[in-house]
Amino acid sequence: MAANFADRRSYAGHDLRHQTLDGYHFKFCDFRGANLRGASLRGVSFAGCDLRDADLRDTDLSYARFGDVRTHDPEYGRTDVTGARWEGATLRGVIAGRVIGWPGAEDQPGTVEQ
Repeated sequence: MAANFADRRSYAGHDLRHQTLDGYHFKFCDFRGANLRGASLRGVSFAGCDLRDADLRDTDLSYARFGDVRTHDPEYGRTDVTGARWEGATLRGVIAGRVIGWPGAEDQPGTVEQ
C-alpha cells in the first residue's frame, strides 16, 4: 500500500493484522476474508468496499467513514467488528447485515440485522 488512496484493489484474504493504515481512502476495494484484527484504521474511508468475512476485531475505527459497504452474504460470511473502537465514526447510509459485534446491537447479542 504505497499511497493513501486505493481504488479497486483487492486485499481479499490478506493478513493485515496490527497494521497502521490511518487516513487511507479505500474505494471499491475487496477486503473479503481479510484479517485486519488489531489494525489502526483511524480516519479511514471505506466507500463501496466489500467487507464480507473481514476480521475487524479490536481495530481502531475512530473517525472512520463507511459508505455503501457490503458486509454479509449467506454463502460467504460475516464481518466481525467485536471490540472495535468507534468514536467519531460516520456510518451514514450504511446497512449492516448480520455483522458480528456491531455497535448498538445490545438487543441482539453478537449480531445485528437491519
